[in-house]
Amino acid sequence: KIDVKSIRAIPKDKIFIVQLADAPLIDMDLLYWSRHFRNMPGQGDLPVTDFMRAVAATGYNGVLSLEIFNDQFRSGSPKAIAVDGKRSLINLMDQVRRQEPGIAITVPEMPDRIATDGVEFVEFTADEEEAEELARLFRRLGFARAGRHKSKEVTLWRQGAINLIINTEREGFAHSAYLMHGASVCDIGLKVENAAATVARARALGAEPFEQPVGPGELKIPAIRGLGGGVIHFIDQQSELAKIWEIDFDPVADPSPPQDAGLIAIDHLAQTMNYEEMLTWLLFYTSIFATHKTPMVDIVDPAGLIRSQVVENESGSLRFTLNGAESRRTLAGHFIAESFGSTVQHLAFASADIFRTAAALKANGFRPLPISPNYYDDVEARFGLEPELLDRLRAENILYDRDDAGEYFQLYSPNYREGFFFEIVERRRYSGYGAANAPFRIAAQKRNFLPPGLAAV
Repeated sequence: KIDVKSIRAIPKDKIFIVQLADAPLIDMDLLYWSRHFRNMPGQGDLPVTDFMRAVAATGYNGVLSLEIFNDQFRSGSPKAIAVDGKRSLINLMDQVRRQEPGIAITVPEMPDRIATDGVEFVEFTADEEEAEELARLFRRLGFARAGRHKSKEVTLWRQGAINLIINTEREGFAHSAYLMHGASVCDIGLKVENAAATVARARALGAEPFEQPVGPGELKIPAIRGLGGGVIHFIDQQSELAKIWEIDFDPVADPSPPQDAGLIAIDHLAQTMNYEEMLTWLLFYTSIFATHKTPMVDIVDPAGLIRSQVVENESGSLRFTLNGAESRRTLAGHFIAESFGSTVQHLAFASADIFRTAAALKANGFRPLPISPNYYDDVEARFGLEPELLDRLRAENILYDRDDAGEYFQLYSPNYREGFFFEIVERRRYSGYGAANAPFRIAAQKRNFLPPGLAAV
């Protein structure tokens, strides 16, 4: 908490070494803090950018080094840590250069952090039998079949502004992902301000570009390899990419469309990884995209703690919840082990009226995750809800939370296969994620866990 502005007065030839470390803002003994919680610039909460602005303002153009000590890095992959270190320094100095023009330290040219506007599509890979299971589940959630790819075994399902894709191709990246992870999310499409600029920035920060063959007349969509083995494609509105659904897909009239459930957008996308990988994922997203991270929250699973942290943009149109598992016995740990790696564990859809949505889901044959009756006793004790509202929540298996800004409603699907699930939320000026409800939800999911090989359809 020393004022870093005083550094600006130091003659540059008096500075012979610059060592950097970030850290979460924790009130504890300084020596213990520095030995166990240091991380890369951008992974913590300290004003490292302000510090480096002051150093750069002196005209310093020497080496920048990292001095990092924390319990996760000691057991981590040296290669992954090195990649993070370089990414953190390039991102840091790019931000310093933009705020402190004319610095002497050489920084690679790249676009600024990319503005995003949510998720354009989520793609599942599956075999033919699993694709039918997913299609039945999508229908019960109110999604209608809307298109078929012009040259691939790929179908499009749509509701509101949500686009879900099922890919059953026997070659290409999706099939490789299926062989590794089984039926799972293999690809995410993000709506960005400029797709080409997104790839350019990602490459400058060490991300690997992704390409695969496309058919005649089909779009070549800019993409990178994400973390956990997945792919991220980028869609913008300033090029032909805005017409992806018209160019690459033939429209399909669903012969028996389900009742629309009032799902309007993807509220958030939850990715699960080993706890040791969380800092890498945080740096990856916050260095490429114009996003910020929220404070870490401990989620109580009956079998151990899950560390959860959110990356989101200012408008809330893009939200990633990152969940780090430390024990295989937790629901998140089981999902990682059974799917052979980190990937998307659940999708949360936004509804403007969750009670209307619940009624439509019921009409479509959807069965929500059963919530223990004693949860509603707890909600009544915590919030003093009106009996009528409490009865409606209990009848529809809807969870409830409230903060100073507003209210939050959550409805869950049962598990699909090894722990994937869907969530439906309604936000009433509420910006959190219902962390207080997580132990009840996890307990319900464990009670409801199906034997291996069966699907909740």
